[in-house]
Amino acid sequence: MKATRLSAAGLAVALLGALAAASPAAATAQPGATGTVTSCPTDPAAPKRQFRAMWISSVVNIDWPTKASQTAPDRIAAQRAEYLGWLDLAQRLHHNAVVVQVRPTADALWPSPHEPWSEYLTGVRGQDPGWDPLAFLVDEAHKRNLEFHAWFNPYRISMPAPGGAGADLAQLAPDHPARQHPEWTFAYPPAGVAGSRLYYNPGIPAVREFVQTAMMDAVTRYDVDGVHFDDYFYPYPSGTYQVPDDATFAEFNRGFTDRADWRRDNINLLIREMNDRIKAAKPWVKFGVSPFGIWRNASVDPLGSDTTGSQSYDIISADTRKWVKQEWIDYIVPQLYWYIGQYPAADYARLVPWWAETVRGTRVQLYIGQADYKSGDPAYGSYWQNPRELSDHLTLNRSYPEVLGNVHFSAVQVRANRLGATDLYAAEHYSRPALVPAMPHLPAKPLLPPVVTGAQRQADGVRLSWRQPADGVGPLGRARSYAIYRFDGIGPVDPCGFADASHLVGIVRAAPGGTQSWVDGTAEADRRYTYHVTTLDRLSNESPVSPPRFVR
Repeated sequence: MKATRLSAAGLAVALLGALAAASPAAATAQPGATGTVTSCPTDPAAPKRQFRAMWISSVVNIDWPTKASQTAPDRIAAQRAEYLGWLDLAQRLHHNAVVVQVRPTADALWPSPHEPWSEYLTGVRGQDPGWDPLAFLVDEAHKRNLEFHAWFNPYRISMPAPGGAGADLAQLAPDHPARQHPEWTFAYPPAGVAGSRLYYNPGIPAVREFVQTAMMDAVTRYDVDGVHFDDYFYPYPSGTYQVPDDATFAEFNRGFTDRADWRRDNINLLIREMNDRIKAAKPWVKFGVSPFGIWRNASVDPLGSDTTGSQSYDIISADTRKWVKQEWIDYIVPQLYWYIGQYPAADYARLVPWWAETVRGTRVQLYIGQADYKSGDPAYGSYWQNPRELSDHLTLNRSYPEVLGNVHFSAVQVRANRLGATDLYAAEHYSRPALVPAMPHLPAKPLLPPVVTGAQRQADGVRLSWRQPADGVGPLGRARSYAIYRFDGIGPVDPCGFADASHLVGIVRAAPGGTQSWVDGTAEADRRYTYHVTTLDRLSNESPVSPPRFVR
């Protein structure tokens, strides 16, 4: 939008919104037409933009659906109710996204033409559950204005079973592609060994094409906001067993003479090609990866971190630093599942600055994977008996403006709230709503501000009404949601009041039609207020603010 079409105040707020989006810790404003740029003080505990989510795992029924709902008399109703419970929890914690596992073991939680139904829905591999879970998952998240990130595991086909039977192709669904193409698979550790499971072979080009096509089916058919990979690429080492890919390397080495370099290139190709396919189909869909938290140790590579633990570059062929530097992904969520303290293998306080430095100067956003599952569990040592450990992680993150959010593993652990740790970090860091960080490198169109048409007191608060004067063409130009700001008193507000979430009282999904309304249930009967509303698109880009509406 050209500046000449905005008032001076509107331009100030528009500039403020853009600058505030770039950093949750600071913002600038341009008051009036003086051209003087001033710094806005902000509350670090109330960032305007911060990614907040929890992982909802379906594999082996960790979070959703549970085995109890899987066998309930009315299974569909039970599974829907369980999922809505997770969304309610996300809302209570002021989260703005969920990361839901929809392809845990080369299967699908939607009617896929490529892969069988997941056994974690019914307990039977390939059995039709009688409904479309993914459609429900996405729609219900969006009703609550939560981004939906579809979590896929690219290569894992099966989980361990008693006696090493997890590597038995005959145990898969009858129409499973792995049974049709056994040459695409390998067992690791070897079949019959405890912990053995099946994987698609990342070194086979047809496999890479197939798994991308299978995952893209969900991207093209459902309104997902993001595609999310976890840390499973090549299998984690087990004992002295080697990945059985001699024949694959001989046939498909592409001129590589070093097998480790070739394996890393296989995964690089998966990441780069998947990003290209996502952006070609839906340019607004984000692509993120949650890798193991250590890329390489500085003792091995001067570019590495001050750690001594396992290295994703070497053990699972994941060159995560390269993915960031090449900008093949939109966000990265390293799993920093370690405490703050003198832990030489992997100190949280050493890894956060390394990852902040890694993303600095790139368009890749950094969120941190948090180990809620360790909090209060005596198996993980005394540091995790400190109820403040997780909250201290989020406090440390504030020192690094590159850290734009957190994802918590996993939903059942967040809800467990052992030691009161969830309550503590939520109170200290998630007490206000927050917008999802904007991604300026993804396509967007200018947004018009809404017009607030009414603000009436009623028994349960103040009801605001507004309308969107015009909607852009296509998915990028439409109002997806609205942000509501409330200021005490009546009159002009300081543009710096929009720099953090101190005055952000609600973020609501756009309702069908032009007229919108929302009740501010926290408004006090004897106070006077000034309200402003902004329009948000599907990527949380924000319009200039609406004209004020006063409540006397």
